[in-house]
Amino acid sequence: MKTIFEKSNGISGITLTDEKEDLSFIDYNLLRNGKIGLPEVSELEALRHYKELSDKNFCIEKGFYPLGSCTMKYNPKVNELLASLDGFTNLHPFSDDSDCQGALELMYKLQEALKKITGMNAVTLQPAAGAHGELTGMMIIKKYFEVKGEKRKKVIIPDSAHGTNPASAHLCGFEIVPVKSNEKGQVDINELKSLLNPDVAAIMMTNPNTLGIFEENVLEISKLMHDNGSLLYYDGANFNAIMGYTNPKLMGFDVVHLNLHKTFATPHGGGGPGAGPVGVVEELKEFLPSPVIGFDGNKYFRNYNIKHTIGSVKGFYGNFGVLVKAYAYILMMGDNLKEASENAVLNANYLKEKLKKAYLLPFDEPCMHEFVLSGDRQKQDSGVSTLNIAKALMDENIHPPTVYFPLIVHEALMIEPTESESKEVLDNFVEVMIKIAGETKTNPEKLISSPHSTPVKRLDETLAARHPDLKYTE
Repeated sequence: MKTIFEKSNGISGITLTDEKEDLSFIDYNLLRNGKIGLPEVSELEALRHYKELSDKNFCIEKGFYPLGSCTMKYNPKVNELLASLDGFTNLHPFSDDSDCQGALELMYKLQEALKKITGMNAVTLQPAAGAHGELTGMMIIKKYFEVKGEKRKKVIIPDSAHGTNPASAHLCGFEIVPVKSNEKGQVDINELKSLLNPDVAAIMMTNPNTLGIFEENVLEISKLMHDNGSLLYYDGANFNAIMGYTNPKLMGFDVVHLNLHKTFATPHGGGGPGAGPVGVVEELKEFLPSPVIGFDGNKYFRNYNIKHTIGSVKGFYGNFGVLVKAYAYILMMGDNLKEASENAVLNANYLKEKLKKAYLLPFDEPCMHEFVLSGDRQKQDSGVSTLNIAKALMDENIHPPTVYFPLIVHEALMIEPTESESKEVLDNFVEVMIKIAGETKTNPEKLISSPHSTPVKRLDETLAARHPDLKYTE
């Protein structure tokens, strides 16, 4: 396929005006003297070019995304329509509260819905992504102890945690203290006890954890932390597994962030806008970033009157469309949010049981919405690595799962089917995975050189990440 520059034939696809513009109001030094250097093709040729490009992209409408820890579920298209309504898209961020009552009402009701779902007493919608929510939560915890006059410096983080957990805590000036997992893939209670002292501010946990295993000792952990005067932070990345069955408040957590772009079916990935609302218990609500959305029984308003606020963590709600989509999803599902979690857990356990003979299952426990296999057996027997297995899936029109995470599993393959997929799709995935496991013995060279059918073949991921080539040169 030729690039758009190679297709350029000098034909203008659009004419803005026949009149010559008076540019005297612009500083001469800011005006371009030469040609702009952009490709020129007809409007139809431009459309065909971008259609060809889109056909080369993999998307959830094209195939299965078993992407562990990311919950790449189907995003209902009706939500895109709702988010594009003029009353939402044409709002200016400086609009007075009286001129944006509809948007404020939606945000307030989303806050209330998330309070009910999480069990928390107050919610902020400001954070723009999961990691941003983590940072906000840790800022709240830091400010809480500062107001109390306690200089706690340490945050405990399980060795299976998402990498953003230690990063968020460290950005707030905390010292990171890792706690190991036990033989069941859960937090080692005895080691946790040995780490507790008056210097510990909090523990950051994901439940179910990144192995897809529910922390069955979470209430004991909660008691240990609270008896130590410490707080519990809940990473909501895996919330898709527990909706309607339990919530962070029941587990004893004090702060929680949610990834609306994971659990509540809004677009995820591509560097686009996300949303990471943070919920807190009663004792922490006066530390939320300002403003939060309030309602006085008559009008909705932005409430800046928060006693110990950490300040604003986002200037404007540029991700408002994400909030609209998430609220629409919650309204659409209603009490059936529970069924989403139920089916996600069922699908994951189905795949786990079907695949554990073909691949090593390091922690053979009932899983929640995701599970972690290991390609270590294949690596040792034939030299076919987890990365090779992931690349081979691309030839089967299946997106690779998360690989090499969590770090405590060697040659990890982290698989999450979500609730969106049918048994037929899951059975096809099982068939393909077993086929690849067989080919590691019969034709390892094929797998090591995968993929073979994709528009771009074998890439050097490290080089691409460190030195991205984003500019066309002849």
